[in-house]
Amino acid sequence: MDASPGVYHSWKVFKTNYEEMERKLRVFVYPGGHRTLKRLAGKYASEGFFFKNIRESRFVTLDPDGAHLFFLPVSCHKLRGQGVSWEDITNGIRDYVWRLMIRYPYWNRTLGADHFFVTCHDIGVRATEGVPLLVKNSIRVVCSSSYNNGYIPHKDVALPQVRMPFSYPAGGNDAITRRTLGFWAGRTSSDVRSALTTVWSDDDELDIQNSQQNGTRGKHNKFYGAKFCICPGRSEVNSPCIADSIRYGCVPVIMSDYYDLPFNDILDWRKFSVILKEEDVYQLKRILQNISDEDFMALHQNLVKVQRHFMWNTPPMRYDAFHLVMYELWLRRHVIKY
Repeated sequence: MDASPGVYHSWKVFKTNYEEMERKLRVFVYPGGHRTLKRLAGKYASEGFFFKNIRESRFVTLDPDGAHLFFLPVSCHKLRGQGVSWEDITNGIRDYVWRLMIRYPYWNRTLGADHFFVTCHDIGVRATEGVPLLVKNSIRVVCSSSYNNGYIPHKDVALPQVRMPFSYPAGGNDAITRRTLGFWAGRTSSDVRSALTTVWSDDDELDIQNSQQNGTRGKHNKFYGAKFCICPGRSEVNSPCIADSIRYGCVPVIMSDYYDLPFNDILDWRKFSVILKEEDVYQLKRILQNISDEDFMALHQNLVKVQRHFMWNTPPMRYDAFHLVMYELWLRRHVIKY
């Protein structure tokens, strides 16, 4: 296996801890809640894949006394898809946690600090706010990993939002055919997105499309033809833009203040992406033009090395998105038991 040490903060540390996790980590999945979601597709597919993968994995134990962590299997995305209101989802989560507190001793040992909850839909983040201990103490594995949205970096985990299934083959090792400097197509649902389209929509080197007005004609071909793909923040924070860029070999340019990148404890994002402040949108073209061909080639080659970490599989495979999420949880297993 290609260790690709350059894309990690420390490949040696990661590999050692990862192998220990594979041997030791045990998770107790509470009964009730939701089982595997039927539809593993769309921009919220990461949530469904996790629900399926956790039950396919070696990590599940039927012995709660031997568990390091406890999974609350409630899918806000599934409830939302059934037409359940935000208020009813909030009440349902609160009632579910309350029943666990009464029936089992494990929540009360740590006030929920060794429990985790997974949601990719932003409605799930809002719904958990109705359970204060779930927000304050428990590990929330979320796609909406923004510091100004109640996300706590040292406690919570950023879930990579991956639009599955991928429509086209993976890109990569094709830097020479990428002629467009930068590409983005999306809705102007935030200030930085509005500025992006206002300033650059008519530029001859940056291909910037407002999909509210123009749709997304040939979007995937644009991914293959661009050197850099712009990933601006949005009002709901979460977006599959970063994972799409990685999949299709287009170096992501991340412009989202207060955003905790997925697997940031493991991966050195500056080795395969360009990270900017939102205010840099006005100098975007100059910044990208100043990246040398040599530096772009290094970013592109490293991007190919991390593609496997942003893939969901069934059953899960070593070092894929599921296993890296579990690794992040493993790093957070040390809690104080009251």
